Amino acid sequence: MLSLKMALRSIGANKMRAVLTMLGIIIGVMALVVLVSLVSGATQSVTDTIASLGSSLLTVTIEDDKGLPVDMDTLQQWADSEADLGLIAPCVSDSASGVGSEGSGTVTVYGTTADYYDIQGLQLSMGRWLKTSDLDSHTYVCVLNEAAAEELIGYTDCVGQAVSLNQVKYTVVGVLAEEENSLTSLFSSGTMVAYLPYTSLVRLSTTVPAEISTFYVSAPEGGTVDQAEEAMTRLLMERFDQDEDAFEVSSQDALENTMSSVTSMMTVMLGGIAGISLVVGGIGIMNIMLVTVTERTREIGIRKAIGASRGTILTQFLMEAVVLCMMGCCLGIFLSWAILQIVNTVVASLDMVFHLNLGVVLVAVGFCFVIGLVFGLYPANKAAKMKPIDALHYGG
Repeated sequence: MLSLKMALRSIGANKMRAVLTMLGIIIGVMALVVLVSLVSGATQSVTDTIASLGSSLLTVTIEDDKGLPVDMDTLQQWADSEADLGLIAPCVSDSASGVGSEGSGTVTVYGTTADYYDIQGLQLSMGRWLKTSDLDSHTYVCVLNEAAAEELIGYTDCVGQAVSLNQVKYTVVGVLAEEENSLTSLFSSGTMVAYLPYTSLVRLSTTVPAEISTFYVSAPEGGTVDQAEEAMTRLLMERFDQDEDAFEVSSQDALENTMSSVTSMMTVMLGGIAGISLVVGGIGIMNIMLVTVTERTREIGIRKAIGASRGTILTQFLMEAVVLCMMGCCLGIFLSWAILQIVNTVVASLDMVFHLNLGVVLVAVGFCFVIGLVFGLYPANKAAKMKPIDALHYGG
């Protein structure tokens, strides 16, 4: 306790020098806490978004059909024969020139089936989704997103209105809600999108083949996505002569794992950079402590002459280095909290929240304590090893 009081008194006697000495530690702590907290908050936001899309979805991409193209009948056969598979829906995309009563522009068109709605968890604001009868009859109907409805027709309550896609007239039978938990809507936000029956898009587009190269699979009720993935992989391996390079089956779990791996690597890299800043701050503290030892050489001699032990002198100067580090750490944590509050205010509209990461704070506190010990040990040991007679004669 006496060593702590003396350390605080010594720091208080040179306030400006103490603040400048702590500056390296303050900046290092801020870099560590703020950067890692920002990455952690962004990761949580992305993870929540991916999780909201559902975890029972498989995306299948066929790279080489081996002369055995997949068609609608094939998908239906797989869905009927495999208990571990739920709904299956193809999805192909193309761009088309869209013209409505109030505007025109390039529209991204998706050709799919009735089951796509449930697989992707879409939501309608009005009207209906595509029906199986639309596919069977090659009906010229479409479902627009709100951006397409407003741009082409001028308003969203447009069920029954007509739009032209590549000079082919389609009747609007439904309008999707603005916010849907689907991968398609996530990456096409703000663009004009139209959903057509798969068979109609094949007729409309000159670039979309009749063969299905991409389709989505859901897990059945009570089943798991792992079981569905295993069943789908087995079916594709049987169809394509055990060639695993002919297709790819991916799940959103894989996307989450990849995202977690990338963000973990970023966190380690940013933490390492911030750690270097803390080490630089520690070197600054060691430098100042060496100056302090030199300035107080006569004080050390007097204390040793009246009976102070080597351990007492060592503890005094080591305590001073640790206190400097911990004061800088506390100021750095407080400033980090203030910066995160400012960031939260700025990005409030982005639906992101950044919190002070308790784990990172504890790491920063522990690291600063160790830095104080390590970089304070040499100056403290130098002071403790002084001979009283040499210290008293210093500067004399």
